[in-house]
Amino acid sequence: MGKIFKSKPVNLLIGVLVSAPGLFRQIVEILGKNFGAIDLQSDILPFIFTDYYNKVMGDDIQRQFYSFERLIMPDEIAGIKVQTNNIEEVIASSKKYPMERPVNIDPGYINESRLILASTKDFSHRIYLKEGIYAEVTLNYRHGKYETFPWTFPDYKSQDYQNFFLQVRELYVSKLKSILKDWQED
Repeated sequence: MGKIFKSKPVNLLIGVLVSAPGLFRQIVEILGKNFGAIDLQSDILPFIFTDYYNKVMGDDIQRQFYSFERLIMPDEIAGIKVQTNNIEEVIASSKKYPMERPVNIDPGYINESRLILASTKDFSHRIYLKEGIYAEVTLNYRHGKYETFPWTFPDYKSQDYQNFFLQVRELYVSKLKSILKDWQED
């Protein structure tokens, strides 16, 4: 029989798609209030990998990723996805923006070996968590880089995204070492 160990904390990562560039400031403020300080953010990148969101968001969609200072436990991701869906609904219902869906918020997390995304959609490669939320391993970290899977979204395969994820992973490993050192000293 295997011994059960408590999971290590992970680094919360949130990707945001917007079709109204001024929305990024509002989103950063909302995410900070809900999930704490942002310790790293990506450049704003054009979302040119698919037209999946164009009908509801428009044509000029941009992406930015945020890493959060406070580490979370992996099982918190389902509740975070529910929260981000509620944030999307509040912004859409404000009717401040002409598009049906002005923002899409995708939470996930990074640990030493993978990038996990939370989703409301079930599929063969996703595992049910709770509250209608599923998780998928989107990227696998191996030999100093991220490897993709057949289901990995095209944008997550891009070098720009992966370079940012490597920075987040490096920051996470540093945070984790600090936490583990503190635990050992207690």
